[in-house]
Amino acid sequence: MEIIGTRRRFFGKFGAALAFMAGAPKLFSQQGASPAVASAPGGDKPHHKNNHIQNGIYYFSGTGANDDFPDDDHVLVTDPFEKHVTRTMDALKKTLERAGSNMDSIVTLQVFLCLPLADGVPMPTGKARFDAHHAQYVALNKIYGTYFSPGKAPSRSCMALEWIPGDSLIEISGCAMVLPPAAAATPPAGE
Repeated sequence: MEIIGTRRRFFGKFGAALAFMAGAPKLFSQQGASPAVASAPGGDKPHHKNNHIQNGIYYFSGTGANDDFPDDDHVLVTDPFEKHVTRTMDALKKTLERAGSNMDSIVTLQVFLCLPLADGVPMPTGKARFDAHHAQYVALNKIYGTYFSPGKAPSRSCMALEWIPGDSLIEISGCAMVLPPAAAATPPAGE
């Protein structure tokens, strides 16, 4: 759908602007004769067609609970939120590794959460809605921190949305530094 592509392009550009503001001096020091846009090392294509590497930074968009998982292992909106978070973080880890990066090299993330929109699942209103989003935020933080080495969690913004495309209750976009080949192959501490 055009709406999905437009939203992903917007958040890709938003992530690029954040990365530029956060690391402009380092970014310019790494520019050289390398091509402006490259595919992931080893010929792998990034998971989403909008994911790309530019000037040593991997920009990724729209990673959700069903990315990088087979169709017969599909998460539904009615599945527990913790399962959505774990699957999304696992998918993010895989896409970063394919691009020659890792979780500890993430510069910034934007995390989007939504409540399940499904027949038979009542949508809370008022304070109950706030409490439901707060419970998601608390559950996210318990799982999120386990994916990074101590002191390596990136800057992050977290937003509650009305709807996320597909069956995922969480979606993540952001950017990460691409590592030299030897460093990318070495897992971060704590794994």
